Amino acid sequence: MNTNEEIKSVVREKYAAIANQSPEQNLASCCGSTGCCGDETYSIMSDDYSKLEGYNPDADLGLGCGLPTEFARMKEGDVVVDLGSGAGNDAFVARRHVGSSGRVIGVDFTEAMVTKARENASKLAFDNVDFRLGDIEDLPIVGNAVDVVVSNCVLNLVPNKHKVFGEIFRVLKPGAHFSISDIVLEGSLPEKWQSVAELYAGCVSGAIQKNDYLGIIEEAGFKNITIQKDKTITIPDSILSSYFTPEEIKTFKESNTRITSITVYAEKPAKDDRNCCEPGAGCC
Repeated sequence: MNTNEEIKSVVREKYAAIANQSPEQNLASCCGSTGCCGDETYSIMSDDYSKLEGYNPDADLGLGCGLPTEFARMKEGDVVVDLGSGAGNDAFVARRHVGSSGRVIGVDFTEAMVTKARENASKLAFDNVDFRLGDIEDLPIVGNAVDVVVSNCVLNLVPNKHKVFGEIFRVLKPGAHFSISDIVLEGSLPEKWQSVAELYAGCVSGAIQKNDYLGIIEEAGFKNITIQKDKTITIPDSILSSYFTPEEIKTFKESNTRITSITVYAEKPAKDDRNCCEPGAGCC
């Protein structure tokens, strides 16, 4: 995977396959597709959505690594955008918070996922939940129009994270905020991990350093950056042994590397000190 487009192609292909599997098949592996993680069943990244209001089991493919909607401070009437919306799981929970007077927009670049999400929305008879086919590096949404952005275990799959957070900044209203769950690292993954496509699509080898991740958010112009949740991800030996030798696994475990799911909150300033989003400023 030498180019951004090659990475996107791997991810798109993997998640198109996931969209056409049953929830039981998706939950029976670490990365959302059977066959990559052995015969045992693991849910090593996802959190339990079943107790959240608005939860719809048909939309839960077990692909998340947190509960961003639990921390997103949504309120009735808000416009919410879900990045990498999949089958609609977080979007439907968000809809419960914003009510019939609000609006939820899900964006996903896998056509099969968008189709599945729209089918789920139709079953629920929601007329204020919209799913759009699009790349979150170039969101199909106008600027300064969104109250809350959420995302669950998606940005680690995106090659250009600077561009995504720039897009989040662009679409949020001044003073609005995001709550995003993602996989990050503390310490370095073995170089071999970077070449394993299954692990990339499973959100591990696409992750970057925690401090770098937070730095990108700050560089994009966000303020009040807060880690709302931090959860260590432990990958079982039965998964690691599919890719690595016993010696490589031992070396990894003895290293200082920590794979973690974080949920991050940040706000777009109410007034943009850069003055680049004012009409006629000419620099956005």
